Amino acid sequence: MNASLNPGQLARTLAVEFAARAETHDRDASFPFDNFAELQQAGLLALAAPRDLGGQGATLAQLSEVIGAVGYGCPATALVLVMQYIQHRSMGGRTWPQHLAERLVRESVASVSLVNALRVEPDLGSPARGGLPSTTARWTPDGWRVSGHKLYSTGAPILRWYAVWLRTDEATPRVGTLLVPAGLPGTRIVDTWDHLGLRASGSHDVVFDDVLVELDNTIDLRLPENWGGVDAGLQADMAVLLGALYTGVARAARDWTVDFLRQRTPANLGAALATLPRSQETVGGIQALLLANERLIAGLARDVDTGVPVSATDSGLLKSLLTNNAVQAVEAALSLAGNHGLSRHHPLQRHLRDVLCGRIHTPQDDSARIAAGRHILIS
Repeated sequence: MNASLNPGQLARTLAVEFAARAETHDRDASFPFDNFAELQQAGLLALAAPRDLGGQGATLAQLSEVIGAVGYGCPATALVLVMQYIQHRSMGGRTWPQHLAERLVRESVASVSLVNALRVEPDLGSPARGGLPSTTARWTPDGWRVSGHKLYSTGAPILRWYAVWLRTDEATPRVGTLLVPAGLPGTRIVDTWDHLGLRASGSHDVVFDDVLVELDNTIDLRLPENWGGVDAGLQADMAVLLGALYTGVARAARDWTVDFLRQRTPANLGAALATLPRSQETVGGIQALLLANERLIAGLARDVDTGVPVSATDSGLLKSLLTNNAVQAVEAALSLAGNHGLSRHHPLQRHLRDVLCGRIHTPQDDSARIAAGRHILIS
C-alpha cells in the first residue's frame, strides 16, 4: 500500500477490492476476513486510537472519510470498523485502565486485532432503552466468572476482545464493562446472524458459560444509579460514523444507477434513460440528499474535533436525519431502475437491504424524536 496516501485515499483504494468481494460475502453471509487483513496492513485498524497509546489519533473527520469509503465498498466491513474506532476513541477517557488500552492498541498495530462492545441480550434488548443486564460477573480469588448471552455481536468471527456489559453478583450489584478475551474456555459463538442486510457483518450471538477473566480486566463498574444519561460524546461519534457509513452505501447506489441510466436505451425511446427529465430530476434529488448528508457529517465532525459541545439530543436527531436521507436516496434510485434494481444480478437490491439497517442503530427514530420533543416541551 502506498504510504504517501492519506487515510481516506487508502480506504478508497481498498474499497475497490472490497466492493468486488461484497456480492459473494452477502450471498453466502460469509465474513470478509481478507478485508481486515488489508485494513491492518494499510495501518487503518489503529487509526482512531490516541497517539499516547500508540495509535494515530485521527480526527473524527478523518475517520468519517475512511468509514464512508469502506461503506461504499463493503458496509458490513465498515460497521465492524466503526465499532473498533468507537472503542479506541473511548480509550482516551478516564474509564479505560492504561494497561488494557495500551495492549489493545499495540495488538491492532501489529496484527488483525479488533474489539467491540457486547451489550444486547435476549431479555434486555437494547440497553439504551433501560434495564439491567442479565449477564453476570461473579468474583472469585482467581478472577471474574462471567456467564450470559449476548446478541448482535458485530464482528464476532474476528473479534479478539469483547467489552461485555454486565452486572456483578454482589449483594448490591454494580453494572459496567469487563474486557473479555475471545476464545476463552466456556465461550461459544452461535451462528445466528441471518439478516436481510449487512449479511457479512458476522453479528452472531456470543454465549459465556462460567468464563474465567482476570480481575484487572475491569474497565468500569459502578452502581446503577451512578450511570448518568446518554454519553453525548459517544452519541456524536456514532452519528458521524454511522452517517458516513450509510451515506457511502447511498453513494454506491447512486453511482450504479447513473451508469444504468446512461447505458439503458429502450427501443421505444431511442435514447438513454439518462436523457429523460424524470431521470434527471430524480438523480438531482438523490444528489441533494447526499449533499445534505455530506454537509451535516462535516459540520458535526468539525464541532467534535474542535471541542464545540454537541448535545446527545442533537446528535440523535442528526443520526436519524442522516440514515433516513440515505434510505430515501437508495429508494429513489430504485424507483428509476425498476425491476432491474430488484434483481439479484445487480447490486442495487443489496444496497437497499444494507441501507435499511441504518434505522435500527441506537438511537432509533422514535427515541431520537421523543428525546428532542421532551426537551423542548418539558425542560
